[in-house]
Amino acid sequence: MNDIVMSVRGLCNRFGAQLVHENLDLDIIKGEVLGIIGGSGAGKSVLMRSILGLQPYQAGRIDWFGQEIAKLGDAQRHALERRVGVMFQDGALFSSLTVLENVMVPLKEHSELDEHFIAEIARLKIALVGLPADAADKFPETLSGGMRKRAGLARALALDPEILFFDEPTSGLDPIGAAAFDELVATLHQALHLTVILITHDLDSVYRICERVAVLADRHVIVVDTPKVVQNFDHPWIHACFQGPRGRMAYTQSQTRNEAQGKPTAGSASNELGSTALTATGATAAHPRI
Repeated sequence: MNDIVMSVRGLCNRFGAQLVHENLDLDIIKGEVLGIIGGSGAGKSVLMRSILGLQPYQAGRIDWFGQEIAKLGDAQRHALERRVGVMFQDGALFSSLTVLENVMVPLKEHSELDEHFIAEIARLKIALVGLPADAADKFPETLSGGMRKRAGLARALALDPEILFFDEPTSGLDPIGAAAFDELVATLHQALHLTVILITHDLDSVYRICERVAVLADRHVIVVDTPKVVQNFDHPWIHACFQGPRGRMAYTQSQTRNEAQGKPTAGSASNELGSTALTATGATAAHPRI
């Protein structure tokens, strides 16, 4: 039986007269990489912010680890929040702090470790995301877009979360940088046994690393399934997205990449996950959880 770590039921989000979500349902399964896609204005980031408790919603229920988050006391909610990390668009770093200081922020806020130990943990996280050691002492404005995203990821990993949210992680990156970031996410997912939720418009990322895809359209999730199944779902937006030139190119490249790596192609039986997520089987983290 699938272990549901987060669930959304009957979610309604409204901004004045604009109804963004209506009766939206979604389950997030432990250990999966779930992509959430949809057209501009479909409410992908609003959904993420609602799930994280950053956006008030008008109706519905959101559960974390089987508990309704809106009904928890401060202490219970605080404990659950340690288990979830977020990488916002472009890293969302504090511009007045160095990369090291940015990564140290959640450790200072949520642990009682001494300053020296916090700094050492932060340096480990910086190395974990592939940044050079000297990046720790640089300010965000001196970094490239890709480096800022990696620094934001290091901060999101600071407390060793079980669930990791990404908001448009490859936006603004060139194709090589986007592919490298996808591979980093896939590696961390396997090695740290993470549950990953990817808010994205990048079909290359969807085909490269997502095991399931949830499509937002018509104010709710219209389908959740493997990329192979979703691309053939009968809906105008899905047809325009997946069957258009960019969608066909992303699919073709994914097939070529899988064949070159000796992996099952999207149409093979071994890749048909349906609603069942893969369990990460990579190496365990080299350091204990905080």
